[in-house]
Amino acid sequence: MQRYFVSPADMTDLSVTITGDDANHIAKVMRMEVGDRVICSDNQGRVALCEIKQIERDSIYTSIIEPIEESKESPIRVTIAQGIPKGDKLEAIVQKGTELGAQAFLPFSSSRCIVKWDEKKGQKKKQRLEKIAKEAAEQSHRSRIPYVLPPVSFKSLLKKAADFDYKIVAYEEDAKIGETQRLAKLLNEMAPGVSVLCAIGPEGGLSQQEVDELIEAGFISCGLGPRILRTETASSYILSAISYHFELMR
Repeated sequence: MQRYFVSPADMTDLSVTITGDDANHIAKVMRMEVGDRVICSDNQGRVALCEIKQIERDSIYTSIIEPIEESKESPIRVTIAQGIPKGDKLEAIVQKGTELGAQAFLPFSSSRCIVKWDEKKGQKKKQRLEKIAKEAAEQSHRSRIPYVLPPVSFKSLLKKAADFDYKIVAYEEDAKIGETQRLAKLLNEMAPGVSVLCAIGPEGGLSQQEVDELIEAGFISCGLGPRILRTETASSYILSAISYHFELMR
C-alpha cells in the first residue's frame, strides 16, 4: 500500500489532505480512485490508514479509517557524517541510509574531498537529497523522514561531536591491520535511545591527522570487517550492523 508524508497541519483527527507532487502521483501515476486506500504520516510519529474521498487537480481528500501503531524507526539515533563524494554517490548514500534507518545525514568537507560543495547550487542539491530521503522513507514504510543537514567543514564536524553519546570513525587503515573488535564492542555498550555520529571519509579516505583529531574529539576508530569498503558502502555496513544488533537480535 502506498505511503505518503503530509504536514501536521494537513492531518486532523478525522481527515488528511494530500497536496503537491504526491497528489499528482496518486491521480496521474498510481491512477487511484475514490475508495482506494493509502497510508499517511505526519512525519512526527502519527500514522493512519486513510480512504480517498475526493480527487481534485492539486489535492486529494481522504478520511482516516484507523490509526496505525507501528515501530519502524531504529532504536539507535544514527547520524551519518559523510565526506562529500564524487558524482551522485551522496544521493545513493542518502537513499540506502534512509532505508536502513539513519536519522540524519551530515555532509562534510575534508582535505581529500575532490568535490567541493557549490554554494550557488547547494540549496538545489540539498532539496534533491531531501526529496530522495522522503521517497526512500515512503518506500521503506518509515514513520519519519531523515534530516539532510547543510554541509559543514571538518572543524565544525569536530565541534558537533559533543552533541552525541557515541562517535565512530570508519578508518581503512584499521581494517588493513585486522581491527575487527571495536565496532562490536561499542554495539554491546550501547542502549536503545542513544545517539551515534558515524564519520566516513570521501573516496581518498581521511588523513592520519584528521583521524587523530577525531579521536581527540571522542571518536572511536573502527575497521569495518576484514575488507576495504568504498565510501558509498561504509554507511550501509554500519547501519546494517546496528539494525542486526538492535532490531533482529533483541
